[in-house]
Amino acid sequence: MSSERPYLSFSRLSRFEDCPKSYELHYLVREAAEESDPLRFGSLLHGVLEDVYRRAKGSAGEFRLTEALVTEVFTREWPKSGLIGQEHFTDGLRILHDYARQHALVDGSAVLGIEQEFRLRIGDREVRGFIDRVDRLSDEAIEVVDYKTNRVIFTREEVDSSLQLSIYHMAARELFPWAKEIRLTFYLLRHGIRLVTKRSDEETALAREYILALARQMDEAKAFPPRLGPHCPSCDHRGSCPAYHRALLGRFEVVASDPTDLDAVARERERVARLAKILYARKDELERILKARLKDVDILELAGVAYSFTNTTQVDYPRAPTVAAIAEFAGQSQEEVERQILVVDKKRVDDLVRALGKQAEPAKVRLLKARLDHVAEKAYVPRFNAREVRR
Repeated sequence: MSSERPYLSFSRLSRFEDCPKSYELHYLVREAAEESDPLRFGSLLHGVLEDVYRRAKGSAGEFRLTEALVTEVFTREWPKSGLIGQEHFTDGLRILHDYARQHALVDGSAVLGIEQEFRLRIGDREVRGFIDRVDRLSDEAIEVVDYKTNRVIFTREEVDSSLQLSIYHMAARELFPWAKEIRLTFYLLRHGIRLVTKRSDEETALAREYILALARQMDEAKAFPPRLGPHCPSCDHRGSCPAYHRALLGRFEVVASDPTDLDAVARERERVARLAKILYARKDELERILKARLKDVDILELAGVAYSFTNTTQVDYPRAPTVAAIAEFAGQSQEEVERQILVVDKKRVDDLVRALGKQAEPAKVRLLKARLDHVAEKAYVPRFNAREVRR
């Protein structure tokens, strides 16, 4: 009987965790999925990196990963992606160019697997999946790499507790039994950041138990209620989800009439936060459509509203005359005034370092970044944070 049950995967498990209704529509009803732009964008970048690393692996030696190469593959795959808009095109090329500069030389002989398939037995269930890339670090160590195109950077807790990485650890242990050390890495492509973690035997055992418990919950479920959350704007079944449609209309129940009832305050806060993310994401989608039309006309009058682009004023003070004017007025030296008002803009520094990096060796660029990070003045301010507590 167990053989008749569907195989598990991280995608199935996480979809059920995020929203049982989405799981039902996708895997049980098998409703046609409506792929979102973020999913298309991620698939496109994954495909480009898969292509270039297969070439590197085929070289079985030192392979030069260039901006020209990723541009060639990206422009070839772009028409198949389903994406439209210069913003996505430019963003994708920028991310890939940054990646190529940071990984200019690839040791093809160290690449053990690309889109590495695995079939893993956990209890009486089979878990299937694909790992983006596996690299040999030494005779006893490997690195499992999963590419992410997230705009938001994962927290350390999210990385260390990731079920996806726990599954990959178990799979890598079976695929490469000689590896005494398994490094697990989320590579955040937008930011050029590697988030690295490991799994202990105890953590792996707990993950196995959780997977089996979640699988039983999926098997025994009689109802599949929708669960609003940050995943809704990119959900491939949002078009047929009544909860999502209600959210777009801004319908929700006010539950915190008593400000001293902190549980009710927290519940309403989370509901409003989920709705706000959904509404702002939809607003951005609609604005992209209108902005694209405004490239051809000066003004759009629709539904009683006039849409147009207007110029806003941005004021910049040139350094030399500004410092001179303030110094003369205050009776101070120009050096004293500069110490008080001049700050190097981080974005401009990043842009300059990125431009310089095109002609410099990667090791020298990393050294420059380390020096700049050392001299940077950092201010830490408290930020309100809310995360789900799983019990």
